Amino acid sequence: MLSRFKKSYKLFKNIKPYSKNFLENDGHKIYYEECGNPHGKPAVFLHGGPGGGGSTKVRGFFNPKLYRIIIFDQRGCGRSEPHGCLINNTTWDLVEDIELLKNKLNIKKWLVFGGSWGSTLSLAYAQTYPDSVSELVLRGVFMLRKKELDWFYQDGASRIFPEAWEGFLEPIDEGDHHNLMDAYHKIFIGNNEKKKMKAAIAWSKWEGSVSTLNHKPDMISSYSESKFALAFALIENHYFVNKGFLDSEDQLIASESIDKIRHIPAKIIQGRYDIVCPMETAWELKKNWPEAELIVAPSSGHSAFEKEITHELVRATQEFAKND
Repeated sequence: MLSRFKKSYKLFKNIKPYSKNFLENDGHKIYYEECGNPHGKPAVFLHGGPGGGGSTKVRGFFNPKLYRIIIFDQRGCGRSEPHGCLINNTTWDLVEDIELLKNKLNIKKWLVFGGSWGSTLSLAYAQTYPDSVSELVLRGVFMLRKKELDWFYQDGASRIFPEAWEGFLEPIDEGDHHNLMDAYHKIFIGNNEKKKMKAAIAWSKWEGSVSTLNHKPDMISSYSESKFALAFALIENHYFVNKGFLDSEDQLIASESIDKIRHIPAKIIQGRYDIVCPMETAWELKKNWPEAELIVAPSSGHSAFEKEITHELVRATQEFAKND
């Protein structure tokens, strides 16, 4: 289904949290906050990356009068501590954090909202704890398969943004260009802190440069900030070289996995020209999960804050708010 604007949905006005705290697990202090209506429909926002951290802006995807909005920073990033920590930091550690947080907050079921890596984590969580999920909102679907990683970090997106790609190649010796993820990994686990920071900024800046259909200098600048870039790059690379810690690369999209969540109302929102997470993956997920609704934003890229995609994400949460 192509996106259609009958009524224009925009982000709700920014609100302040009514509660902030930390969840402690496995040596990590995981920051979380609650916003909106304490008695509203529970919804958890799963940020991208991995390693991206939450932001104040994402609160606006939910009507604060209708939703109890929970946002948390996954292990090692954002406001969570220790910053950039890779120990006890896997997909399945994060899945357990989500369920532990749900139980701590005395929530029976919640809407799970995730984009990019957040869509991956949403699926992993829902397939592990299907009884904990009332609805799913997925954006810019990403399955951590080799073809997806190769597209973005080896050969594919590089052909569309060659000028930005040169910056991604710059920290890597030419002899290591045949496997860029591994080359970056060697830098990230090394002891040269100056080289590590330079590589982290290059890695992070690459994603910031191609996440929107139109050039956004402010996004590139935010991705290049040193503290953000270090956690973002180290954690992303850690997950990607370990293939997401999945049993198989098709684990999340396989029919036996989809069967666990087939009953959960779901909307998949995908930019037609998403360079980071190309539409093929969302299309394949829809084919395996015909019960889910696929909505294509025809003039959009990857970012949740492009007009069409924001419209569809807010429309989805408004529609799902009626379910309770």
